[in-house]
Amino acid sequence: MTQAQIAQALVAFGGNVGDARATIASGIAAFCDGQDVRLLKRSSDYRTPPWGIEDQPPFINACILVETALPPRELLARGQMVERMFGRDRNRETRWGPRTLDIDLIDYGGETLAAPDLTLPHPRVLERAFVLVPLMEIGPDRRIAGVAVRDALARLDTGGIHRLPDRKS
Repeated sequence: MTQAQIAQALVAFGGNVGDARATIASGIAAFCDGQDVRLLKRSSDYRTPPWGIEDQPPFINACILVETALPPRELLARGQMVERMFGRDRNRETRWGPRTLDIDLIDYGGETLAAPDLTLPHPRVLERAFVLVPLMEIGPDRRIAGVAVRDALARLDTGGIHRLPDRKS
């Protein structure tokens, strides 16, 4: 990567099927190869209540900060490829339903983009405590759509969100 092309991106991981913590850990490892995508920070894992469809198991959520030379759409495609590696089929699932692995591009270098395949920053991130709580851990002062993570989180209910102990290696 050349310095001129490097951007920082925030990426959210979640899942509630199978051993979601192991899947997220493996998904982050597959997403961050150290070459095209370099992991800078990783939040703890959090158990969060289901959102959208409430009659399903709780989710595990985590967020990462990465450095990459990949443009936003290529980074999104990489996330979707990793999702497929772990059994996700976006064409066959219920919206907001159970999933093995969900990877969302939350912010890419502060860019704004509104396209059918990608919206930056993520259009509902400032409404979702299950994303903002892990983001608060790795970047409380980071601004998304002009709002600091800590300020956005202060407006939301964080009930039912619990930080999980670190996993044993």
